Amino acid sequence: MKIDRNLQGNGTPLRAWHASRRLDSVAPISAAELVGEHQRAVIVAPHPDDEVLGCGGLLQRLVGLKRRLMLISVTDGSAAYPGSLRWSAERLSIIRPQESTEALRRLGVPLNETQWIHGGFPDSAVAAHEARLVQFLGTYLQPSDVLFTPWRGDGHTDHEAVARACVAAARAVGASVHEVPIWAWHWAQPEDQRLPWERARKLELDLWTQARKRHAIQAFASQTQGDPERGIEPILSPIVLERLQQSFEVIFL
Repeated sequence: MKIDRNLQGNGTPLRAWHASRRLDSVAPISAAELVGEHQRAVIVAPHPDDEVLGCGGLLQRLVGLKRRLMLISVTDGSAAYPGSLRWSAERLSIIRPQESTEALRRLGVPLNETQWIHGGFPDSAVAAHEARLVQFLGTYLQPSDVLFTPWRGDGHTDHEAVARACVAAARAVGASVHEVPIWAWHWAQPEDQRLPWERARKLELDLWTQARKRHAIQAFASQTQGDPERGIEPILSPIVLERLQQSFEVIFL
């Protein structure tokens, strides 16, 4: 899927999304409908933080339902700030998985009962290893699994490569796969026909669930601070976070 989009600048303001007729008309869905009692949820994150940014509310609901969980971190996120001395690739490879661990703890995910797989694929170059990723995922998947991955048209090359690999791996074993927009909130427009609105469902989040998700996201210090000494803006700027901390999560079935 090739979509023309721009990840530069501030992107689409939150107030514009609040006025979106298409978004307002998206049908609701519950976590219990997404993942059945005897199914396992497999959350596949291209980078450490995507599992919380896209599915932080869903994860809380699944924990409450006592659903089995598997988390797969495809890369270590070490290429987030090229040229930064403060956030070198070596430092990020250590700290970003630690940030995810703390964020998941804040969400209430029982890590001692949750399978967490680290893929070790190169950050920002997943597309070059897509076939290997399909095989890697296939070794862990079961036919009854429900996968959650970023959307195939999300706008970040790693997100899209991971999504394509998830779709292929799920199809091979007979598992289900759902896609979550993350960067699409930045480049898409409120009535954008490039988004698969017909597949969209909305998981509503109560105030407590929203608060825990916000608290979890604060654990990603490397992504919210940037490198001011080098003039490098944070990847998760306040404007980006505003769009990712709405009162719902959208899932493309």
